[in-house]
Amino acid sequence: MSGRALVTGAGGFVGRHLVARLRADGWHVTGLTRADVDLADPVAGAAAVRAADPDVVFSLAAGRARATPAERAATVAVNTAPWLVDALPERCRAVVRLGSSTEYAAGPRPLDEDVPLRPRGFFGATKAAGSLLLQAAAAERGVRAAVLRAFQVYGPGDHPTRLVPVVLAAARTGATVPLPASVSRRDWVWVGDVVDACVRAALADDLPPGTVLNVGTGVQTGVEELVAAACRVTGRPIATAPGAHPGRDWDTADWVCDPRAARERLGWSPTVDLAEGLARTWAAEPR
Repeated sequence: MSGRALVTGAGGFVGRHLVARLRADGWHVTGLTRADVDLADPVAGAAAVRAADPDVVFSLAAGRARATPAERAATVAVNTAPWLVDALPERCRAVVRLGSSTEYAAGPRPLDEDVPLRPRGFFGATKAAGSLLLQAAAAERGVRAAVLRAFQVYGPGDHPTRLVPVVLAAARTGATVPLPASVSRRDWVWVGDVVDACVRAALADDLPPGTVLNVGTGVQTGVEELVAAACRVTGRPIATAPGAHPGRDWDTADWVCDPRAARERLGWSPTVDLAEGLARTWAAEPR
C-alpha cells in the first residue's frame, strides 16, 4: 500500500532515510525542510500541509535551539506544532509522530509506554508536550495518530557531532574521543529499523488512535563499550579521554527500551544489532 505522504523534517537524519524508503516503496512524497518552510510559523506550516494534500503525515521536524528566548520559542513551536492536525485534509488517515525517549523519566528497568512522562531537559519537555497535543487534537478531529518514542538512533548520515560519527571519525583520523566522566548507557537503534517502524505505524489501520510505542532494541550499551565495538569493526585503535566531555542533559546509567508493544502491535522488531550497524555506517563513510 502506498499513497501521498508528507514528511516534515525531511532534511534531518531520520527524515532523509524515511523519504528514501517511502519513494522506494512507491509513495508520492512531499518532504518539508527548513529551507522549504518555517514550521515555527503556524500560517506557513498549515499552508504547506494543505498544499501537500497527504494521506499520511510523518511528523519528524524537531527544533533544538535554546540559547535565547526567541530560539526557545521557535523550538517549542516546531516541536509542538499545535496547528498541524487542523491543517490536515479530510483524506488524511494517519499522523505518525517521531517522539523521543527523553520524554520519559530515567529508570533502572527497561522503559515501557506506561512509565511517567518526566522529560529530561528542554528538548524532552517540548517533545512530550508535542506528543500530548497531537494525541488530544487528533482525537477531537477523528484522525488516527501514533507516537513512536525512538531511543538512540544511529546510522549513515547522522550529524557529525553525535557520538557514533565522532567515534568513527576518530578511527579514520586518529583523533581522541572525549567521553563523559559519569557512566552513560543508551539503547542504540538502527535508523533503518526506526524508519520501518514509522512506515508500519502509518499502514496499521487497526492501531488504536493515540497509540504510543517505544522503538528500541531492549539492549543498552555504555559509551566505552560502543568505542570498543567500533575498534573491532574498523580494525583500528580509537583513543579516548574520559571526563573530557561535559555530558548531555539526558545522560544516565540506565536508558533502555522495552520494545514488546511495538512487536505486538506492529509486528516490528529491530533487525540490525549494534555491531552490524556500526559496520554498515563505517562502510558508508568516505575514506
